[in-house]
Amino acid sequence: MGQPLPISRIMHTGVLLQCELDTTIANAAARMSETSVSSILITDGGTVVGIWTEHDALAIDFTDPETFQQPVSTVMSSPVLSLPETLDAGEAAVRLRDTGKRHFLVTNSSGKPVGILSQTDLALNQGLEPYLRLREVRAAVPRPPLVVRGDQSLAEVTSYMHRHHADAVVVDCDEEGLGILTERDMVRFIARHTSNTLVNELATRPLLTVNEEDPLIHARDLLIDHRIRHLAVVNQLGEVTGLIGYHDMLTSAEQMYLDDLREALEQRDQALAKSRRTLQLAERVIESSFEGIMVTDKDVCIEFVNPAFTQLTGYTAEEVIGRSPDLLSSGRHDSEFYRRMWNSLETHGYWRGEIWNRRKTGELYLELLTITAITDDDGNTTHYAGLFTDITQNRRNEEQIRQLAYYDALTGVPNRRLLEDRLEHAIRHAHRKEMLLAVMFMDLDRFKEVNDTLGHAVGDDLLLQFTTRVKDCLREDDTLARLGGDEFIVLLPEMERLSDVFAVADRLIEANKRPYQINGNQINVGSSIGISLYPEDGTTVQELINGADIAMYRAKREGRNRYKLFAPHTVESA
Repeated sequence: MGQPLPISRIMHTGVLLQCELDTTIANAAARMSETSVSSILITDGGTVVGIWTEHDALAIDFTDPETFQQPVSTVMSSPVLSLPETLDAGEAAVRLRDTGKRHFLVTNSSGKPVGILSQTDLALNQGLEPYLRLREVRAAVPRPPLVVRGDQSLAEVTSYMHRHHADAVVVDCDEEGLGILTERDMVRFIARHTSNTLVNELATRPLLTVNEEDPLIHARDLLIDHRIRHLAVVNQLGEVTGLIGYHDMLTSAEQMYLDDLREALEQRDQALAKSRRTLQLAERVIESSFEGIMVTDKDVCIEFVNPAFTQLTGYTAEEVIGRSPDLLSSGRHDSEFYRRMWNSLETHGYWRGEIWNRRKTGELYLELLTITAITDDDGNTTHYAGLFTDITQNRRNEEQIRQLAYYDALTGVPNRRLLEDRLEHAIRHAHRKEMLLAVMFMDLDRFKEVNDTLGHAVGDDLLLQFTTRVKDCLREDDTLARLGGDEFIVLLPEMERLSDVFAVADRLIEANKRPYQINGNQINVGSSIGISLYPEDGTTVQELINGADIAMYRAKREGRNRYKLFAPHTVESA
C-alpha cells in the first residue's frame, strides 16, 4: 500500500473541535456544520471522555425535535479509541477496519490529544494511487444503493439508514430527478433545529455520478474537486448501481492489496519450487556437460570445477580447488594478452577468445574460453565463471579444410581458387605501382604418354618432381599454381623489365629439359609456356589467364619446349 507513513503526517491537526458534556446535540451539530468536520470531542473539565460523529447522528430520534436539545453526552461514543501519533498508516487502517470505527483520537507520547484520524485521511494519503489507477469503479462498489422516496420523512429515512449501517441513500424525487442524502445532511438538519420534514427537501441535487468502467482514480478526483464524500455509480444504461465513497475505496484497496499479497506469496512459493527444480537441473547439466567449467572467487582462487574439467585438463577437483588457474598456463601468451583479457572483464563483464593451456601431462592444447564476471545486487564482482572446450582437433580440421580448399591435393601448391585471389591482388598492386606483371601458362609436353605407358603413379611422381624444379626457379614472392592435370600457372608480380620475364621463362625451359629418374625409368619431357602481360594483354584475372593459355598453345604448335608471348606485336624469343 505504498511506503509506510506515521499517522501524524496525515491526521487532522490544528484546533481540535471540542465541547463539554452538557452541550446540546443541536449546538454540537452546529459547530460541526460550521467547521465542516465529521466529529467533535466531548470533554469534561478538559479531559476527553467521548466523541460524537456524523454517523452517530443516525441514532437520534428525528420524530421529536426536542431530542436535539438533550446533552450531547447522551449520544456520544465512549470511551474514545486512540492511537499513538507514531503508528504507521497501514496499521491504523487495520485498526479502523477491525473495530468498525471511522475516527480515532491521535495522542502524543504524553497521552495528550494532537489530532483526529479518519477513514478519509487514510484514503487520501495512504498511497493508493497505483491501485486506484489500475482498478475500475465497479470493483469498489460493495452492493446496490439504498433508494428512498422523496416523500418519506426524515425520521423514517434515518431509522432506515441506521438499521442498514448506511452513510448515504439515493433519494428519488420523481420529476425533480435523483438526489442524495448523507450523514452530513443530518448534522446540518439538527443544527437548524428543524422539525421532522420530507427528505426531498434535504436531498442534494443533481446527483453526481461516475461510470462503472471509469478508473477509481477518476472517482477519487471527483470527490476531491467537488468536496463531497459520495458519488453515484451508473452503468452503460444510465442506471444507478451503487454509491462509492472514500470508505469504499479504502476497503477495496485493502482487499486488492491482500489479493496482490496473496498472489505474490503464491508466486514466491512457485518461484522457490521452480528455483529448486532449476537448481537441481543446473547441477545435473553442469555435472554432465562436455564443457569444462571452473568457478573462482573474486581473487581468482578456484572454488569449483566439474567432471569435464578433470577430463580435459587431467587435474582432479582436489588438486585445483584453492589454487590459481595459472597452473594451466602454457607460457605461450605474453603479459599484453592477459592485460587485454582483464580489461575486457572489467569493462564488459566477460571475455571470450582462444587460449593455449597445458594439461597435467604437459601436453599443450588450444581451448575456446569464455570468462564471465558474476556480480551481486550492488554490481560488485563476487566470482568468475570460466567455460571452455578443447578445440585443438577442430583447428587441425580447419587447417585441413583450408588446405583442400586452396591448395592442390597432390603437389601442395595453390589451386585455381587461391591463384585467382593472389592474381587479383597482384593486379591491384601493379596498377598502383605502375609495374609490370606476368602470367605464365605451363603445360608438360607428352605427359599423357607417360601416364598411358608407365601409369598414373609414375605420372604423379613426375608432377611432384616438376613442381620442385619450377619452385627452384622462382622468387619467394612468385606463385606456382596447378590448374589440373599437367597444367600450371606461374604468377610473376613486380617485374621491372620484359627481359626479366624472359629470363625466368628460359630458366624454366632449361630446368625441365633434364631427364627425370622415376622407379628406374629415365623420362624426358619438355614444357610449353605461354606468357601474358599486365596491362598490355589484359587488366582482369580471366583476361590474363586466357591470354597465357592461348600463347601456350601457340608454343605447342610451333614445336613445343619453348615459350610464346600472347601479344603478336611484342618481341618474341624462340
